[in-house]
Amino acid sequence: MNNKSEAIDLRSIISNIVGWLFGMAVLAVGLINSFWGNDTGFGIFLVLLSFVYYPPVNAMIKERFGFKIPVIAKVLLGVFIIWASVGVGELFDKIDLMTKNL
Repeated sequence: MNNKSEAIDLRSIISNIVGWLFGMAVLAVGLINSFWGNDTGFGIFLVLLSFVYYPPVNAMIKERFGFKIPVIAKVLLGVFIIWASVGVGELFDKIDLMTKNL
């Protein structure tokens, strides 16, 4: 293999790992918002948005519709999710509530 294809493979692997990790984090935040506190609708919305970050879903969208979601759109969506969950959604208070209920 040449250096260019190795760099592309490494970039793809890192992109997949980041996608899985951020998708799982958003899924967890969505589940917390769904079951603790009063944000069930927002939690379900986050659960659905988490699928945007999973690599198999991206492959399915590309195969079915012929385009993939741009990285900048995912980054902006991620910033919105973090801002809405931590700042407005009081995520840490909900996590505290969740740990007290367990």
